[in-house]
Amino acid sequence: MNAPLTNTALLEKDFQHMIHPLHHTSGHVDGRVWIRAEGSYLFDADGNRFIDGLSCLWNVSAGHGRQELADAAHRQMSQLAFSSSYAGGSNMPAIELAERLAEIVYPRINQFYFTSGGGESTDSNFKLARFYWKTRGRPEKTKVIGRLWGYHGTTFAAMCATGISGFWPMFEPRIPGFSHIPSPDPYHYPTPEDGSSQGIAAANELEQEILRQGPETVAMFIAEPVQGAGGVIVPQHDYFRRIREICDKYDVLLVSDEVITGFGRTGKMFGLEHFGVEPDLMQFAKSITSGTVPLGGIGMSDEIAETIRDSKTPWMHAYTYSGHPTTCAVALKTLDIIQEEDLPGQAARNGEAMLHKLHAALDDHPHVGNVRGLGMMHGIEIVKNKETGEWYPSEFQLGPKLTRALMSRKLCTRVRSEVILNAPPLNTDPSILDQMVEIYRNAIDEVTG
Repeated sequence: MNAPLTNTALLEKDFQHMIHPLHHTSGHVDGRVWIRAEGSYLFDADGNRFIDGLSCLWNVSAGHGRQELADAAHRQMSQLAFSSSYAGGSNMPAIELAERLAEIVYPRINQFYFTSGGGESTDSNFKLARFYWKTRGRPEKTKVIGRLWGYHGTTFAAMCATGISGFWPMFEPRIPGFSHIPSPDPYHYPTPEDGSSQGIAAANELEQEILRQGPETVAMFIAEPVQGAGGVIVPQHDYFRRIREICDKYDVLLVSDEVITGFGRTGKMFGLEHFGVEPDLMQFAKSITSGTVPLGGIGMSDEIAETIRDSKTPWMHAYTYSGHPTTCAVALKTLDIIQEEDLPGQAARNGEAMLHKLHAALDDHPHVGNVRGLGMMHGIEIVKNKETGEWYPSEFQLGPKLTRALMSRKLCTRVRSEVILNAPPLNTDPSILDQMVEIYRNAIDEVTG
């Protein structure tokens, strides 16, 4: 019997045949080949145990190794692994999942279209917005406004809405009709000189952009309730109420991207619940199956759904795996876990406790500019100059250095250039969260000296 291959040997095999998401050879040299996972831990091919500090990619919310989810997939695959959900066909798990979602999402959203993930969900909402406005006799309303540091996926259209410029250069020119307004980031957005609300001023950027583009041409505004990959940016409490007012004033659809914030991550089931606002459209993925199988979707208001149903022109948008019975069955079991174990409540309690500990450990650090978060998602922003908020120059390679320092301490997460992203599984034991706080402090000390 051959001995198991080492991490290094497996990486060599990987190099021969695989191209990775966000591929760059230099970033994969010290990569890990994951063999198994349990709870809040990942194990590599050499047997090393790492704390999963980002729920892999914000998605393993219920923790690794949930046998209930494997069993749900097995039961459904044994009975009906796949069937088409094109018009004229359906299946019981997809029907039940749509019913369950209608019970827990925003009250005015009761109809759903399923996808395989977040990027497909973003593109589906672009097409739905165009379909809606064309059906309503306003075909000129096609433009999409997003936000800087917003992340909505990397399919071609979703990449155009994503407001992180590093994703663009090698794929330009981008699709026309996409623009971005500044993030409401309370740490960086300028405080109005007249002493008025920073949140209202940031929201008013949307009105100004709608007027620049022409209200008659703008179809939708897309925003994450908390900007995730862009640095865990939590908006001001009054920001989204003003956004909702502006969208209503100019007949612009408000789209809530809940791919990261959905299903408990922020301490509530969905992110906009914190701000007392309902969207016209929403999109979700990731935690709906706790990362075990690919599934996403969009939810639409009753009015928009009726527009599709009443249209004489068919909704010619289709994915082979829309309403996949196996993934929907896993999603149903995931919803059981979320509700039975009160994962949103755990995220609220333990996330708030961790935020306090992060403040206590890092607020006095000369190179920690800002610590922020909501529920079980936090951002730790590293700066060269704490007084001015100046970042380290790009040649300093802060992000890669922080990543290596964290991995050397057996904590696996991602770093957005200057911001350490923290989002472990929602049921992570508080003792592990305490270890993570200590690791963050030590890694930052090492990198910044």
